[in-house]
Amino acid sequence: MGALMVIFSLQTKQRRKMTDSVEDELELSAARHRPEALEQLEAQTRFSRKELQILYRGFKNECPSGVVNEDTFKEIYSQFFPQGDASTYAHFLFDAFDTDHNGSVSFEDFVMGLSILLRGTVQEKLNWAFNLYDINKDGYVTKEEMLDIIKSIYDMMGKCTYPTLKEETPRQHVEIFFQKMDKNRDGVVTIDEFIDCCQNDENIMKSMQLFENVI
Repeated sequence: MGALMVIFSLQTKQRRKMTDSVEDELELSAARHRPEALEQLEAQTRFSRKELQILYRGFKNECPSGVVNEDTFKEIYSQFFPQGDASTYAHFLFDAFDTDHNGSVSFEDFVMGLSILLRGTVQEKLNWAFNLYDINKDGYVTKEEMLDIIKSIYDMMGKCTYPTLKEETPRQHVEIFFQKMDKNRDGVVTIDEFIDCCQNDENIMKSMQLFENVI
């Protein structure tokens, strides 16, 4: 189902050993983030209570403070793509999950996004994807923004791609996608253009699956 689903739910290996004093300090910290009641998250997502409990256990195991910052997110994510450089894509993905743009991703942020990506409707998934591609969050996707995302995915996949991709391949793909999406030729893609094009172009929908597979 992709790397992100298993980052917190299945990974049990600790990156460092913590002393008892540090553990005690974390337990007593008043700044510790407390998640919303599971009942509320169950109502807001498409996860069952049991699934939420498993996800939270894994999330808390990796992030005892209850939130994850970008550096930690990159560190965890890179472990799933050792053959490439996942740092840039992880940065973009982190921004997409950090919906309130406060520099951290809480458990609520995590499961709300994950619920859309794994069990959302096509419309919901495309909305989320558009938000990822809209790097500066101005409501439009430019060709350069699309290229940045696509290139970061290829960089992350590294040697997994076969045959080996040429350096110009990401730009060539973006030129094709962007020409199809930018219906009025104004140099930017709106969310309506993005969704309409994706839903009506089988090849683009297949290409979008590459994005979903590396989530």
